[in-house]
Amino acid sequence: MPTRLSPFFCLRTLRYKGLRDTHVQTSYDVTIIGAGLAGLQCARLLARQGVNVLLVDRKNTLDQKIHTTGIFVRRTLVDFALPEDCLGPPIKHVTLYSPAHRSLELVSQHDEFRIGRMGQLYQRYLQHCLLAGAHWLPQTSYVNHSAANGKLTLQLNSGSSTHSITTRYLIGADGARSRVARDLKLELNREWIVGVESVFQGAMLDGPPQLLCFLDPKLAPGYIAWIAHDGEETHLGVGGYPSLFDPTAALHDFRSRVAGIIDLRKAKQIETRAGLIPVGGVLNNIANPTGLLIGDAAGAVSPLTAGGLDPCMRLSAFAATVVTEYLSTGDVQVLQAYSGELFRKRFISRLWARRIAATLRQPQLLELGCAVLRLPVFSRLANHVFFGRGSFPDVMSNLQPSIHSDDNRTTNSA
Repeated sequence: MPTRLSPFFCLRTLRYKGLRDTHVQTSYDVTIIGAGLAGLQCARLLARQGVNVLLVDRKNTLDQKIHTTGIFVRRTLVDFALPEDCLGPPIKHVTLYSPAHRSLELVSQHDEFRIGRMGQLYQRYLQHCLLAGAHWLPQTSYVNHSAANGKLTLQLNSGSSTHSITTRYLIGADGARSRVARDLKLELNREWIVGVESVFQGAMLDGPPQLLCFLDPKLAPGYIAWIAHDGEETHLGVGGYPSLFDPTAALHDFRSRVAGIIDLRKAKQIETRAGLIPVGGVLNNIANPTGLLIGDAAGAVSPLTAGGLDPCMRLSAFAATVVTEYLSTGDVQVLQAYSGELFRKRFISRLWARRIAATLRQPQLLELGCAVLRLPVFSRLANHVFFGRGSFPDVMSNLQPSIHSDDNRTTNSA
């Protein structure tokens, strides 16, 4: 028999901000499962609109078990007011290495990338959520839900006890293998790569902050190995199709191979990160009258680069505005704007590029491709891949002019 819900809070965060739990609730307008960047972004925007939000996550504190490198691209940095102290120094330099370590150096006139201090950013966004009135339930897992009388009853597991709450709407931000998506009968991710990386402080790398990308079908089949170095932190990682390599062994091998490029002898390893990255593009069916998906659960990742933070920010902001409109009007037509089919039309070329990348398993072909990219006439293509402004479609302006985000710098700042 489910017990009555008792609220849990991240006590360290609450004490730091002087926040207190004032009352117990068992009914909410919106419940979000998953407090990664997508869930936090959506929760804080919904709460700012006066929506009664519950944010649920399995972790006790959000600065642990991080799954992303946290590289923010220029378009995100321009359009969203990310906290400056949660970002590393800017990166303008990119070097692309062939399997034989022949290099192509690219330099932008702009600050193209910044590596987020993701644990710190997650905690800051959680504070934004709480200050806006959202409710926080850590160390809690979503079990299932049932629908009756226009509301959902959710079963949540916290330790050895199961709690029951009701909600008007359910949002799945619970990752590439979303249980919420399954229960809502929405589309599931079918294609992903796995990434694993080590994070260091004190690594020595000649030159300015830079991003080094390595094409090698043995170390990183279907994707890349990388060194992301901003002068303060260094992320060294590999990614690829899980059926084609052993990520842990590949990371160890990669570290040995780049010993002549980066000096880690006096570096301190502060973290290991790993996770699934969906690369099949935005899923077609990601919303219905009882719930919707955001972030990796919705496949909101670039199929070519596997970059997910910009799509995550944009789709989560759009989801918040769509859900606010839907709850206030009850008009199911509002949800039509939140259509994966509409979003996927902007990703056709990248989906084809992903299919090609998945088949390139011969070092000779990749070596030839890198040689072609080093030719001046083709170097523009490499610049476009790394420095192009294209990312997730600007759905908020293109599809639904009446719905706006209060977190976009073209409107209001966070």
